[in-house]
Amino acid sequence: MDTVFLIIVFLPLIGAIVAGLLGTAVFRYAGSAPPQPAHHDEDDDHGHHHHAYEGPRWPMLLTTGLLLAAAVLSWYAFFDVVAGNTYKVVVAEWVRSGKLAAPWTLRIDTLSAVMLVVVTTVSSLVHVYSLGYMSHDPHQPRFFAYLSLFTFAMLMLVTSDNLLQMFFGWEGVGLASYLLIGFWYTRESANTAAIKAFVVNRVGDFGFALGIFATFAVFGSIEFDAIFAAAPEMAGKTFHFLGAEHDIMTTICLLLFMGAMGKSAQFLLHTWLPDAMEGPTPVSALIHAATMVTAGVFLVARMSPFYELAPLAQTFVVLIGGITAFFAATVGLVQRDIKRVIAYSTCSQLGYMFVAMGVGAYGVGMFHLFTHAFFKALLFLGAGSVIHAMSDEQDMFRMGGLFPYLKKTWAMMLIGTLALTGFPLTAGYFSKDAIIEAAYAAHAPMATFAFWLLVVAALFTSFYSWRLMFLTFHGKPRASRETMARVHDSPPVMLVPLYVLAAGALLAGYVFYNQFIGASEAQFWGTSIYRGAHNEILHHMHNVPAWVKWAPAVMMAAGFGIAWLFYIVNPALPEKLATALRPVYLFLYNKWYFDELYDRIFVRPAFAIGRLFWKGGDQKVIDGFGPDGVSARVLDVTAWTSRLQSGYVYHYAFAMLLGVAALVTWFMMMGS
Repeated sequence: MDTVFLIIVFLPLIGAIVAGLLGTAVFRYAGSAPPQPAHHDEDDDHGHHHHAYEGPRWPMLLTTGLLLAAAVLSWYAFFDVVAGNTYKVVVAEWVRSGKLAAPWTLRIDTLSAVMLVVVTTVSSLVHVYSLGYMSHDPHQPRFFAYLSLFTFAMLMLVTSDNLLQMFFGWEGVGLASYLLIGFWYTRESANTAAIKAFVVNRVGDFGFALGIFATFAVFGSIEFDAIFAAAPEMAGKTFHFLGAEHDIMTTICLLLFMGAMGKSAQFLLHTWLPDAMEGPTPVSALIHAATMVTAGVFLVARMSPFYELAPLAQTFVVLIGGITAFFAATVGLVQRDIKRVIAYSTCSQLGYMFVAMGVGAYGVGMFHLFTHAFFKALLFLGAGSVIHAMSDEQDMFRMGGLFPYLKKTWAMMLIGTLALTGFPLTAGYFSKDAIIEAAYAAHAPMATFAFWLLVVAALFTSFYSWRLMFLTFHGKPRASRETMARVHDSPPVMLVPLYVLAAGALLAGYVFYNQFIGASEAQFWGTSIYRGAHNEILHHMHNVPAWVKWAPAVMMAAGFGIAWLFYIVNPALPEKLATALRPVYLFLYNKWYFDELYDRIFVRPAFAIGRLFWKGGDQKVIDGFGPDGVSARVLDVTAWTSRLQSGYVYHYAFAMLLGVAALVTWFMMMGS
């Protein structure tokens, strides 16, 4: 089996290197099509592609084939691990310095097996989908190389056996997301979005790095087995800092969670996620459905032996998760861009997962991560299919009436919407409702507050999901006649991944419920998730009052009803409501003004300081004294001296005479 895991992890890397180096090089020397305009072009009216890709097709097929192989092997490995086998596969020695040892080892247990399945499945389907979606783009080899590189980094993260390896994967997905979000680098907005994602993530990663340093300082190791074994001895111990005592485990957990907040776009560090929609749609599906944004949730689950010893940190996780779920759902209510609605939905669903993690129901959070990957990727790729059909239009207010033209896409997005809103027996119903029940059952200080936030968020989720469906597919067409004339359903290469994801969105909850959070969960998770002796959340969860179990379903129905009233029965209502509640509408539409706030607090002062150092420090002081000051004077003196070197004998004789006269005068003065 060891070889199988090595193959799974390194196939995407091989694909990325070969396609990235050879695919683009062959293309470059083939003297094919010139670089394209900013966006991938559609057919013109006569069906001709302009600026289409004319290079070799093998880089795309190679990367896709390798990922499909990795996905098949991951499922095979998953069922092997679930049967109770765990593996440690040593890849290389890697880092050894003094006490610090970080061998490159693949840690395979149930937790990583679940993540392997999620990452490779969604990534391979996104690769297949991109064969159709990116078919006109001249930079396809680069795109597929980035996708595979991203997948490799994510696999490194989820198979890590120590914190350093996890950090390597963590930064790897950060780099790959930067490259993918800014893929169309001729567009200003794509570049700024990529930089924003990178910078905001650095803020979280700073906390994560401090957490790793603190772990090493306290335990003298960063290998999971060693630190988990030593953790109970540190429970309740404190350290002295800035005149106060702080709990060691709480501090480490909060620092690690700061990294999770950045990567998983939690409240306060969420601002990068909606802007990341600037990348091509398959990228959104990959980054925002299954992989990068769930890394934070995975981190908390992996570090469960730490969090179980730090109740205060757990409370903070619950609080941030609840606020994020509510906040992102309110913003999603009024967005116009189809991809941004789904992006805020992701943000909101991640909040749900963190609430589960915070109350100690790690399996429940991982279950939602697992099911969410299917239906969220389905929604993103469905949206991509709509955007593709609409000649790159993303504003839902310029769509409408698409149902007759895009029946297959509509059916797939309907399944995704049902799963997201928690329709009975779909995947979301099992995992999302379980989180709400866990929040109610937990006796943690913030849990009840989070429970109510999640219930309200469920109402909002249902409303904005159905709003998306109604605005896009129903009502009167609001697009131009030329656009509507060209609307067509996507080719099979884009629809097949949707069918597979739809099957996951319908069945993943029902099939895996018992393993993840039901009767056989203890055997399923084994030692990969740790629960303290006091943690009986799963027991309490199944005994909550009936109204708690019904609450999400009622909210789902209410959200559907309101959306139906607003966008089908009386389409004039939303406008009236928005006008009546103008300040509220603007507050939500402008995302609670976080971007403006951060611009004032961080961005402008940073630029001001930069300008001060550049204009004042660099130009006036350094250049003023340096090149423009002392150096300039030296040059003046040199020029003046060089004029004396004229080459005439009588000039030199005169100078010597002056020198002799000066010497004689000096001796006479000193002598007297």
